[in-house]
Amino acid sequence: MKRMLGFILFWMAIGMSIMFFMSNSFLELLIILTCLILGYNLFCS
Repeated sequence: MKRMLGFILFWMAIGMSIMFFMSNSFLELLIILTCLILGYNLFCS
């Protein structure tokens, strides 16, 4: 289950990073980095 949540969070962050290039916002960057880190940790542990 942790691997599934990690995979979902990782790809959600990838999608949000595409959104980031359309508009500039510090909050979007913070959410993207949080999802990437959390997704990687859940998927790889």
